Amino acid sequence: MRYLALDVGDRTIGLAVGEETFGLARALPTIRRRGIAADLGALREIVEREDVAGLVIGLPLNLAGDSAYQAERVRRFAESARSLGRPIELVDERFTTAEAARRGAPDLDAGAAAVLLEDFFSGRRRRG
Repeated sequence: MRYLALDVGDRTIGLAVGEETFGLARALPTIRRRGIAADLGALREIVEREDVAGLVIGLPLNLAGDSAYQAERVRRFAESARSLGRPIELVDERFTTAEAARRGAPDLDAGAAAVLLEDFFSGRRRRG
């Protein structure tokens, strides 16, 4: 199954796509936020072009693992993204940007989305 990962911020959405079979993610160009309708329109094009079956959206939890203000904003975005007609998984994105920086990602938002997606695949393999 092919997934699209989203690292949703206030100004940008980092993107990565990958196949669950291989467990690897490929960063896509980050999109600039222009309002929910425009953002969803851009995502719809990517979902169709990349033949995506599901979305993995990073949930920014605080260090204790609790939901904070930004997490609620992402939850609202995820609700709007249901209009894309694909299953959505919200996944803890703590430390993905730091890991993307450690790996030397030229685009930290897209790099964080790639780390998020690889973590998602790894977690699914562990759960069996």
